[in-house]
Amino acid sequence: MVARVNTVAFHGIQVLDVDVQVQMANGLPAFTIVGLPDKVVAESRERVRGTDRISGWR
Repeated sequence: MVARVNTVAFHGIQVLDVDVQVQMANGLPAFTIVGLPDKVVAESRERVRGTDRISGWR
C-alpha cells in the first residue's frame, strides 16, 4: 500500500512544500527516511517506532 500526503514546513517566515510518501508491505520491520532530513526529522524516526510498539501494530 502506498500513501502520499502533501503538506508544508515552516522555516522562519518561509513556507516550504513537503511531499510525504509512505509504503507499507509485509516483511521485516523497517523505517527509512530519504532525502536531506534535518535533526528534527531524524528524531521523529524514534517517536514513530515508539508509537508502533505502544499501539501493538508491530
